[in-house]
Amino acid sequence: MVNPAPKSILVIQTAFIGDVILATAVLEKLHQTYPATQLDFLVRKGNEGLVEQHPYIGKVLVWNKRAGKIKNLFKLLRQVRQARYSYVINLHRYASTGLLTTFSKASITIGFTKNPFSFLFTHRVQHVQTGIHEIERNQQLIAGLTDAQPAMPRLYPTAGDYEVVRPYTACRYVCMAPSSVWFTKQLPPEKWIELIRELQPKVDKIYLLGAPTDVELCNRIKAASNMAQVENLAGVVSLLQSAALLKSAIMNYVNDSAPMHLASAVNAPVAAIYCSTVPAFGFGPLSQRAFVIETPEQLACRPCGSHGHKACPQGHFACATTIRIEALQNCLTAQAESSISQATPT
Repeated sequence: MVNPAPKSILVIQTAFIGDVILATAVLEKLHQTYPATQLDFLVRKGNEGLVEQHPYIGKVLVWNKRAGKIKNLFKLLRQVRQARYSYVINLHRYASTGLLTTFSKASITIGFTKNPFSFLFTHRVQHVQTGIHEIERNQQLIAGLTDAQPAMPRLYPTAGDYEVVRPYTACRYVCMAPSSVWFTKQLPPEKWIELIRELQPKVDKIYLLGAPTDVELCNRIKAASNMAQVENLAGVVSLLQSAALLKSAIMNYVNDSAPMHLASAVNAPVAAIYCSTVPAFGFGPLSQRAFVIETPEQLACRPCGSHGHKACPQGHFACATTIRIEALQNCLTAQAESSISQATPT
């Protein structure tokens, strides 16, 4: 691929929060290669807060899918065509953004072959389903513009974000994000309650994180744990503020869900819990101090799909109920020992 320094590049990822966070690795790599090029980013409405203050992004384009989805798509198309991007790089694999890419008027259009409009792109890349991380999959789209080595995803909480969470960080604390959009991707509430009770003597505070829709779940966990150290911050702190809080935690306990990718994007220590899914799908934690927690049982039904389900297809949910709390506790112990070792002079 001929790759003179382009005037402007549009990167498209209108999927979910975790996908957007991992897509920032592409922005990092493009900025490293073309520091003078304007990088714009198209996301779905609700995810723009993650990247509006990103230092490498010129404009954040927002597609409102919930209100007038098709009408707003064609408004976006007009906006994209008027911008006359040099390159449009589409990380999304569905027809809607394929249409945007195809008719963008960009000189170079790049996307995965799974996109129904990919036959009209100037460059197409095979989408590898397993055995490769998502940041490596996405890097393949821009390897001809940069090189084969992916950058790490990164988010940039502002000084204001850090100021908001500063009062919460003046102690030894862990964060827990107990929820997920999918039932089979989240550790059951009773397991979180058990973990809280086991960790309670070892930390000053335990913060429960989540979206406003997770407030009720976190309140139930807090009430059932009956521990004064537990504080529910679901719906209180924003996504970037959550990332800032994760960064200074002793350990962060998360499902295979968006908070895991928040931790990766600020290199926060993390214990990633996998119930029905597996890291081989390409969405594992990327923090330097990362632990993967799974059931020790060999279950013929696991994984039961690349995404979660609203209920266990087998009815037993053994992939979650057989996860051992001791394994989760050990993550905190290992992290504490590592911190002491790094702080001890040799």
